[in-house]
Amino acid sequence: MDRVYESEVSKKAELTKILEADPYAEDAFARVGYKMKDGTAVGEDKEKVYIYVSASEEFIKKADEKLGDLAKPASDEVAKRVIEKIEEEESTVAAGVSMFGD
Repeated sequence: MDRVYESEVSKKAELTKILEADPYAEDAFARVGYKMKDGTAVGEDKEKVYIYVSASEEFIKKADEKLGDLAKPASDEVAKRVIEKIEEEESTVAAGVSMFGD
């Protein structure tokens, strides 16, 4: 299950603390992986920060609770655009790495 959260850029430090807390815990964001991007980096609102998580439905429910009032799920349209930008960025990086890997 994919979920994109959005929050005010002013809350980025607080979000980072939650996202990086106890990386070895079973339900840690670090274990499932996440991407945090400023709005300008993904062509969205410059006053926002976006967090992309791809995990089980159970983890997403816990993530909703952990992020609480700091970040809310983005609208479907925004989430789709953010995910597309992140995937596009990752495929560009992968192509560059394979070019130098030979």
